[in-house]
Parts: sequence; structure tokens; C-alpha cells
Amino acid sequence: MGKGISRGIAFLAILSMVVLAACGGGNSADKAGTGELAEKQEITLGNIPSEPPGLDPLQAKDSVSGDILAQTMVGLTKMGKNGEAIPGIAEKWDANEDMTKITFHLRDAQWSNGDPVTAEDFEYAWKRMLDPKNGAVYAYQLFYLKNGEKYNKGKAKADDVGVKAVDDKTLEVELEQPTPYFLSLTTFYSLRPVPKKVVEKNKDWASEADSYVCNGPFKVKSWKHDAKIVLEKNDKYYDADKVKLTQINLPFIAEPKTGYQMFQTGDVDSSNSNIVPTDLTKKLLDSGEAKGAPQIATYTVEFNTKKKPFNNKKVRKAFSLAIDRKQIVENVLEGGQEPANGWVPWGMPDFAAGKDFAEVHGKYIEPTAQADEAKKLLEEGLKEEGLEKMPEMTYLYNTDDGHKKIAEALQQMWKENLDVNVKLGNVEWKVFLERKTAGDFDFARFGWLPDYIDPMTFMDVYMTDSGNNDTKFSNKKYDELIKKAKSTADQKVRMKALHDAEDILMDEMPVAPLYWYTRVYMDKDYVKNVYRAIDGSVYYEEAYLTEK
Repeated sequence: MGKGISRGIAFLAILSMVVLAACGGGNSADKAGTGELAEKQEITLGNIPSEPPGLDPLQAKDSVSGDILAQTMVGLTKMGKNGEAIPGIAEKWDANEDMTKITFHLRDAQWSNGDPVTAEDFEYAWKRMLDPKNGAVYAYQLFYLKNGEKYNKGKAKADDVGVKAVDDKTLEVELEQPTPYFLSLTTFYSLRPVPKKVVEKNKDWASEADSYVCNGPFKVKSWKHDAKIVLEKNDKYYDADKVKLTQINLPFIAEPKTGYQMFQTGDVDSSNSNIVPTDLTKKLLDSGEAKGAPQIATYTVEFNTKKKPFNNKKVRKAFSLAIDRKQIVENVLEGGQEPANGWVPWGMPDFAAGKDFAEVHGKYIEPTAQADEAKKLLEEGLKEEGLEKMPEMTYLYNTDDGHKKIAEALQQMWKENLDVNVKLGNVEWKVFLERKTAGDFDFARFGWLPDYIDPMTFMDVYMTDSGNNDTKFSNKKYDELIKKAKSTADQKVRMKALHDAEDILMDEMPVAPLYWYTRVYMDKDYVKNVYRAIDGSVYYEEAYLTEK
């Protein structure tokens, strides 16, 4: 990157080129100049490694579920090319001056069973997410609603929450305080509606193809658990005329090498990095068979701060300092990733400074290992905990070739730089998430993509009460700073509070960021108009196939 250009601006420029390339030139092959539309508009994707944990927005908390929900469910808004909210089920909205009261006006839309999508479906879905009896991981994303947090904590009634269906087509939302990114948040899958009538009749409505009702461009045709999901065009979708694909096949591909072989033989048409073998990434990128660009996401090690001796920040810091991040990205991954120097990744804007949030604060973490300091801190931390040596600990990761290689590299670094023997444990994705949520781990891999485009989506993860705070980290000052950043629309005040909070997070080190992601993907030449959004989501709503 040229001198004088901020990384954030350069990132957005690259991303714009990727989006334009991914989106093609229009909605038809003739416009795009790419040849005849294929007679059979059926695509097979290699995006899904395993059974999705939940296709009910209430239960979804991961990228696998999110990838499918991107095709089947639409919220009030959708995400535009620069992360902005554009009309979805809401065709327009009005707001007061400080954006604390927003009225959404819904378009004519139907669920896949023919029922109308109503404002009541949104009100019901949001209050269901907040209902403490449901234990939703993402309930905190609706604490922005007036009395949302109080209801979730049993201190207010559902009727007190600031979301109300005035009539079938009008949804009134009242927020606790100005929230500049709230419209962007309404693109996220946790704020998408559910069909109230269906959910009330069948609590397991989202677990089988026959009972699954959705409002997006595609619906679930079949679902063979632990094997494959097949989607088909939803003729009831409000914008169905734009949808050219008639079917999306989603086989669960656990092994990248198997997926890559399927891509080579034409059995897979398009995919994310799930079918890009780690040891082939550089070769595939260099040859152009795979494409890549910076992605707003962070790969990290999470420590269970309730497990001794990881309750001691010196021990956590020691394990972080012992990691050679430069070696991981250059010799293990080779996909253009960047060694992380903080938690908030490249590409996330600082709305006060007008450049990357990560560029403003400078480096929290060096890219190479600091072995001497790491050993010193480990010795001090263990002594404070009354331990003579590091007890046996297991590093947990979900089954994946790339995660395995990273885990093995970390294991070796911790042995060389700390003289500590770490066991490695791997489990399939759904079990991995369950164990993390339950606190059944010592330390583990973790990756975080943005739920919306604001640094807050990374920072509020580690608030004491966050449903995604698997580390169980709790710091009063940190919580106060996050709440301060949520209480004002003044971007200077917000960004300062968030930077101060990251200072605390990187000092306490409940997470040891490893690297910032690149988005690596592969499309056959005949696959057109796939939309890869800035938040990492991939949409096939306007995708199509030309003749091979």
C-alpha cells in the first residue's frame, strides 16, 4: 500500500473492487456480457462444514447458521455495499432527530407458507429474543431498545419494551439512547422476524425442512441432518423476480481437500475458504483459482478466566507473548492475513478519526514472540496462584484442517518459548460451540466477524453480561466505558471510550488476538453476481449461472 494512504481507506478501496467483481455488471447475462444463461440454474456450494447449530434466529450464533440464514431470512433492512442499511422488509422508515424513535413501514411481503409478514412478527421475534426464559446468546443486541435490558433481567414487562406493531405494516421502535449504528444492526440475523403463528404452534419449527417457514429468496427444500441442506427458490419472496437460481445444494464438507477435489471435478461451483486447503492457499491465490481480500475479522485465542491459572492475567499474557504471529500468517496460513496487533481488526472504521480504528491506537501486540518476557510473566503468575509449574491444559478447536495446523503451531511455540506441554483437543462445530458457551474448556480458538459495521460489534462481546463472552471476563471499568460509548451519538466521545476499553482488554488479555482475516473464496467462471458483503456474509439472491 502506498505511503500516505490510511489502511482503512485502502481496505475499503480493495473491498469495493472485490464487491464490484463479485456482483458482476447487472442482473442478466446479456447486460454483463458474459454469455447465455444456463438452462439449469442449480448451484452447489462448498461453504458449509457441518450441521448448522440453529436456523431459528433465536438460536443462531455462528457463521455456519448465518450463511444459510443469509439466503432464507430477510430483516427490516439488508446490508448495502458499504455496510449501510438499505430497504429489506421495511421499504422506508422515519426517525426523530436523534434517532431514538424510528418508525418502519413494511412492504407487502409473505412467508414461504403464504402468510403475510407483519410488524407483529418483528415485535414477537424481538421480545422472544429478549425473554429471559429463552436464554438467547444475542439478547444483548436488543438492549438498545427501551427497557430491553430490564425485561431480559426480569425488571420490566414485555409490554414495556420499545418495539410495537402499530398495525400490520407499521413497526415503532424506541431506543434507550441515540445509537448511530442501529439501522446497520437491523441487517443482522438476530433481529430478523419469525412467523409468530408457526412458532407458537410448533417450538421445533426450525429443525426440519417440512416445518421451516422463512421470508427470504430461498426456502428449505430438504434437510438430511449431518449430511446436506437443499434450498429452492421461494416464489413467495417479495423480490422473487430477481432470483434466477432455482436450487442451492449445501453438502456439509468437513475436509477442505475433499471440497477442493469436488471443486476441481465440477461437483462444487462456488465456495468460501471452507474448501481451500491451508497448504494450497498460496498456490491457489497466486494462480488466480482462488481470490482473496482483507476481511473485517479477528482470529484469537480465548482464555477461560474462571479456570486456574488462566484467572491470572500474567499467565494469559505469557501465553500471548509466546506466540510468533508473523510465523503463523507467513508459514502456516499464507493467505495474506495480517498479524493482529489488537482485538479490533483492519478495515473497521474509526468514525471520529476517519481512518482505521486499529490504526489510531497503534500496536498492542508485537508480531514476533517475546520469549524472555513470556517466561518471566508465567513464573510470576504461577507463583501468585501458588503453583510451581503449569498444570496440564487443553487447547480446544473445532475440526478443520486450518485450525489444526494453527493449533499445532501454537502447541510448539508454547513448548519452545514457555517449556509448557499443551494438549490439543478437537470436536465438531456444534459440540465446540456448546462447550464454549458452557465454559467447558481451558482455552480455545475463536473467530469474530462483525454483526454490523461499527467497532462496538467487537467491543461489547466482552462485557460482563454478553451472551458471547465465553471467557467470563468481567471488568467494571471496561463495562462502564462500553456503556458510555453506547449512551451517546457523539462519535468523538464514542470512539475515545472504545479505544480506552480496548486498552483495558489488551492489558487484561482474556483474548490473545492472532491475526486479521482475509476472505478467500473460489467461483467457477460460469458463476456470476455472487454478493460478498462487507460484514463477511455471502448472498446468492441475484446470482446466476451461464453456460459452461
